[in-house]
Amino acid sequence: MAGVLDSVNQRTQLVGQNRLELLLFRLDGSQLYGINVFKVKEVLQCPRLTLMPKSGPVVRGVANIRGTTLPILDLALAIGKPALADLQNSFTIITEYNTQTLGFLVRSVERIVNMNWEEILPPPKGAGLDHYLTAVTHFENQLVEIIDVEKVLAEAAPVSEVASVEILDADVQIKALSCRVLIVDDSSVARRQIIRCLQNLGVEVVALNDGREALTFLKQMADEGRRPADEFLMMISDIEMPEMDGYTLTTEVRHDPRMQDMHILLHTSLSGVFNQNMVKRVGADDFLAKFQPDDLATRVAERIRHADRN
Repeated sequence: MAGVLDSVNQRTQLVGQNRLELLLFRLDGSQLYGINVFKVKEVLQCPRLTLMPKSGPVVRGVANIRGTTLPILDLALAIGKPALADLQNSFTIITEYNTQTLGFLVRSVERIVNMNWEEILPPPKGAGLDHYLTAVTHFENQLVEIIDVEKVLAEAAPVSEVASVEILDADVQIKALSCRVLIVDDSSVARRQIIRCLQNLGVEVVALNDGREALTFLKQMADEGRRPADEFLMMISDIEMPEMDGYTLTTEVRHDPRMQDMHILLHTSLSGVFNQNMVKRVGADDFLAKFQPDDLATRVAERIRHADRN
């Protein structure tokens, strides 16, 4: 499996083209699952695991990977399925997102497929509220379920969603009460985290589920003669989203003179230097890795101060 991932440079050529690569894998059973290759560092045979006392129920142990001790989560357990039984013949997907590195145990790793975000669809409406899907797609007439790994991480290692009180001075706190922020994120967990963080600052939040929905919303505002930049302090958008990613959303906004001056912060679980370069390429104002409430609150506070000066 050492060669299952292409070089980072090759993969980043897809960025900004509303395309992605999915690493397809299976748990026990025939169902295909997918994860964005940008979240994956490497794939390897299940390493030797050391049990850790008081670890979470989905953590099967820790492993030493290239000199670093990483928690290894049973992905089947994490999404409510029976635990993987034959660990010796399983694989571990080493991931890096939300500023954390960890491994996911899976039964098998199939292949990498190149897809358009327009082929990635939101979960079916009948899936309920407790599912672990962030999107679905089809490959060779098979349904591929894309797991909300941010939700898995949030449940395995909960983080505070409240920013430190000293982030906002009294003047900014007062001004925050009259500010609205548009957030765009397909992960229900990520939306909840951002909403709670911003609401604790006193900011009003409008939340949308993906880039296509956000672009339609903003264009409708503009068609009605309203300037989005006048009504929203900023837009905080995820990058990975079904139908239209955050890079493409940003590009579309910048190309429309009615909304091109909107302040855009790309807020993503994806790691890597390439994100900084893509922020400049597509015209976003800033980039922030998820999810650090103090960092997010600081960026919002800076924006409030800047907007007040103007």
